[in-house]
Amino acid sequence: MVLETAALNETDLAEYCRRKGLFVEQIAAWRLVCQQANARSVERGREHATQSKSDRLRIKQLEKELHRKEKALAEAAALLLLRKKLQAIWGDQAED
Repeated sequence: MVLETAALNETDLAEYCRRKGLFVEQIAAWRLVCQQANARSVERGREHATQSKSDRLRIKQLEKELHRKEKALAEAAALLLLRKKLQAIWGDQAED
């Protein structure tokens, strides 16, 4: 009904309301409720976009940290492997 009456002028709206057994104030109240619902929806969309942006930044930061830690772990594994190879080649002399 709100959409049906959106384009009507005052006279046509009054006639429409008489035919449907409604009051003009009811249509106005329903229109206001619809507008408020849409405003809340837009606000939620903005909040969601802001949250989404902060989530993307956090994910990027965590991925960067993960990559750094993976590199450090790979380096530590390579050093352990070299240490084992040196011990295998030289035995306990490498520790002196």
